[in-house]
Amino acid sequence: SAPGRFADYFVICGLDTETGLEPDELSGENFEQTPLRRTFKSKVLARYPENVEWNPFDQDAVGMLCMPKGLAFKTQADCREPQFHSFIITREDGSRTFGFSLTFFEEVTSKQICSAMQTLYHMHNAEYDILHTPPTNDKDSCSGTGDCNGTSVSKLQRFNSYDISRDTLYVSKCICLITPMSFMKACKKVLEQLHQAVTSPQPPPLPLESYIYNILYEVPLPPAGRSLKFSGVYGPIICQRPSTSELPLFDFPVKEVFELLGVENVVQLFTCALLEFQILLYSQ
Repeated sequence: SAPGRFADYFVICGLDTETGLEPDELSGENFEQTPLRRTFKSKVLARYPENVEWNPFDQDAVGMLCMPKGLAFKTQADCREPQFHSFIITREDGSRTFGFSLTFFEEVTSKQICSAMQTLYHMHNAEYDILHTPPTNDKDSCSGTGDCNGTSVSKLQRFNSYDISRDTLYVSKCICLITPMSFMKACKKVLEQLHQAVTSPQPPPLPLESYIYNILYEVPLPPAGRSLKFSGVYGPIICQRPSTSELPLFDFPVKEVFELLGVENVVQLFTCALLEFQILLYSQ
């Protein structure tokens, strides 16, 4: 039986520098996009602990749900704010486990990956020129740019948005907590504080491994009807579990539903739920 820990796994997903850039088949073929707009396959880089008997680790499911759009690459010119999302893994017996992921961008230090991205851009630009430059021997076709190579050069400049000698390449990475209960706000704070510790010039009081060990092995689930307060990297974290006589745990802000769907759609959804209609939400 489960020992009632707050979290079962801490997971890291991202770029595997050994396998390099692999297209993500689940996202469909997107070779017409520039390489920085394509999606690449992410991997589960590490997990702690290796396995727990009451919650076997599903590497494929966790890897896909942690980074559902695969790896994303950006340069210093792009916005690189961290993004948080949650997910649920439902097993055949109906049991659930919850995941909370913080995706951020870190600089690519592998010269091989940077060179591979540069090569993809050279190939993309060459293919673009072949597809979009009409074959002609007319002298007037050269007059617009001053020479016949001008059009090709301008297209290269337009679409070559990554230059290994000029730009800094960043790739998405994800840290995730797998938990038996849906304490969204507490998990979000844990992950945000861990990320802050990695990016801050001032190191935290203790090694990061200490905080991860604490959340995995020393923080229990709060009993029903009780609150729990434990230490994060930079401050206390509080979560509350409803009693058996209260409504089930729902730790998500309802405000976001109204912001995403609008008042009229939420009222329509609520009406459909009361009338026991089947409801399908479709999203990217």
